[in-house]
Amino acid sequence: MFKLEDSYLHKGKRRALIQTLRSKGIHNEAILEAFNNLPRHFFFDSALLSHAYEDKAFPIGEGQTISQPYTVAFQTELLNIHPGEKVLEIGTGSGYQAGILYCLGANVHSIEYNKVLYERTKKFLPKIGVKIKHYLGDGSLGLPNQAPFDKIIVTAGAPVVPKTLLLQLKLGGILVIPVGDRRKQQMLKLTKQTNKQIMKESFDNFSFVPLRGDEGWEYKT
Repeated sequence: MFKLEDSYLHKGKRRALIQTLRSKGIHNEAILEAFNNLPRHFFFDSALLSHAYEDKAFPIGEGQTISQPYTVAFQTELLNIHPGEKVLEIGTGSGYQAGILYCLGANVHSIEYNKVLYERTKKFLPKIGVKIKHYLGDGSLGLPNQAPFDKIIVTAGAPVVPKTLLLQLKLGGILVIPVGDRRKQQMLKLTKQTNKQIMKESFDNFSFVPLRGDEGWEYKT
């Protein structure tokens, strides 16, 4: 599936990372297998290659980061992905989270605010066998032309839950989103029980880059 070099050393580091994720409470075997099948070092510049399997976030340029593996696993576990589900990702970034969702069998639609990252990831993901649908635009507004979605995941910190995204969820659908200020956000899982009733569950605090857009943070240079 993947054409770039994946050595025994890389595979060993990946197994060690999976053990780290287990020790932190990630027990969904399908998710752990997806982490094993998607080489994280493919998403790193050569200067940071030796750090690819550390459980840390790293810069990818344009003021953005590739998320900490635990964060990716935690959000993915909250989504409870089933093969064939239509999933909207807000914030393509490096494409790693989208790749994990793809490995789980999701039909992934991913929107990126930054044109440089959009162009880079759109070219890169097909090279490693990850097939998703790419969009450039304001992720805080979702993709109304592609709605409704079974699941929505937001990989940037929002000041509030965008109502537009809730409207684009199917009944029974799940939105996972970090909400808070620019430094710290609380992870929320919102399940759409009816058109007027949303069940909210709150989890740990995380630190994401800001969600840009009309229903996110105002862009500041």
